[in-house]
Formats: sequence, C-alpha cells, structure tokens
Amino acid sequence: MDDLEDLFREHADRIHAYARRHVGPDSADDVVSETFLVAWRRREVLPDRVLPWLIVTARHIIANQRRSGRRADQLWLSAVRDLWQAPQAMSPDEAMVERERHLEALATCTRPEREALLLVAWDGLTLAEAAAVAGCSVRAFTVRLSRARGRMRAAIGEDDSTQPAPLLAIVQELS
Repeated sequence: MDDLEDLFREHADRIHAYARRHVGPDSADDVVSETFLVAWRRREVLPDRVLPWLIVTARHIIANQRRSGRRADQLWLSAVRDLWQAPQAMSPDEAMVERERHLEALATCTRPEREALLLVAWDGLTLAEAAAVAGCSVRAFTVRLSRARGRMRAAIGEDDSTQPAPLLAIVQELS
C-alpha cells in the first residue's frame, strides 16, 4: 500500500485491539501512533501482508515501553534510597527502618501518584507548580496526591491517631 492513510484506516482498529490487550486503554493510542509512525518511516519496505508486520512492530514498541517503565522504577527506587534524609532525632538504625518502610509504601503507589508525592515532599513544589510539571490540572494533581497519601498511610499502617511518617507529614502540611 502506498497511501499511509489507507493503511491506517484498514489496520488501526486491529492494532489498537492488540495494544489494548497488552497495555490497556490508557496507552493503546500511543502504541498505535508509534506503530504507524514506524510504518510511515519504513513505507518503502513494507511487506505485502502488512498486518503481521504492524503487530510485530506494536509488540516491539510495547516491549520498549515496559523496559523503560522498569528502568524508571529502578531509578526512583535508587534515588530515594540514596537521597533519603531521616529526621535528625532518629538513630541510624531507626532511619534505615523508616527509609525501607517508605520505599515499600511508595512502591504501592502508581507512577503518577509516586511522582506527585515526590514533587511536593522532596522537590518542594506547590500544588500548582507540581501540577504543571506533571502536565495535569491542579485538581487532577490534588486527586493523585490524595490517593498516594492514602496508599502510603495504608501501607505504613497509619491512621488519623498516629504521628505521620516524615514523607507524609510534609504532604499533609499542603492539604
């Protein structure tokens, strides 16, 4: 097929269905877009039966996204572990336990929720500034932050009667 528009009309729904089975509805459109971008770049060498080629291309794009996601998860974990600063009143042993508690709790958050917590608690951004960095409205960011705080509290085992963990104490000051 010479016309990419025809190629897209004929196969986009199939590629979207494939992507949705593997990455869910939130990322499926991105996979479709990237797949057809690759097809456009390689339009001179597309095979006659292009659908299998498109699906393989989508599979490679999904695999790359997963690798990137794993790398991002490893990076935040390493950064938090390396940059953790415990309250001065804690002994080194207590600080290590507290750090590991926070790391485990942060791991229960989604990537956007974790980003929300760290933008506010570690980077010191206001809600409006953090929302701009995250690329969402202040309201959407506030929801992410609230959900993250709830997950953290549940994972750490806090309720309203306990003293909040250090990371959550910073976040609660903004709420």
